[in-house]
Amino acid sequence: MRNTAMNPVQRGKLAIAAAAIGVGLLSVTGCGFVNAQQTTHQYSASDGIKADLGPLQLRNILIVSSGEKEPGRVIGAVFNTSATDATLTMSGANGAQTEIPVKANGETFLNDTADAAILSTAGVIPGGLVPITIRSGSDSATVNVPVLDGTLPEYAKYLPTTPSPTATPTSTATTSEAPAAGH
Repeated sequence: MRNTAMNPVQRGKLAIAAAAIGVGLLSVTGCGFVNAQQTTHQYSASDGIKADLGPLQLRNILIVSSGEKEPGRVIGAVFNTSATDATLTMSGANGAQTEIPVKANGETFLNDTADAAILSTAGVIPGGLVPITIRSGSDSATVNVPVLDGTLPEYAKYLPTTPSPTATPTSTATTSEAPAAGH
């Protein structure tokens, strides 16, 4: 019987071939190993934020305002998964506050004119994030909410308008210079 031992050159070629196969397998199947899969990370695929507060689920919440010290309108949706009515209180910068009622097992869409939620001040220039404290019952949390302006046409209609001073009509008395009868 003949003993065929590998010489060092053959062992080197075999090691290089094994390494090449290993690298090839990693490059084909290693995407999930090296990079996190995006389907396992939850995020808001929108301009607004997502937050849960007890039975309330806030979705696509953002503030539309024309400036830091200007009023800001909260838009988005609030869902109530409980069997009782709830009120969501949002408190922002400089004491700005708004309350949003949400029916039991219902939803409130804050982009309807009937459900306008206005903060007296946005608290940050458009493009920034403002910390907002959200409360309902004994549940409370602070979330960073984006502030946008009316640059994008889909948000322009939500810009709150500051009420302009209403001019009260004044009547001016006009006197008739017509001569009295009989003169």
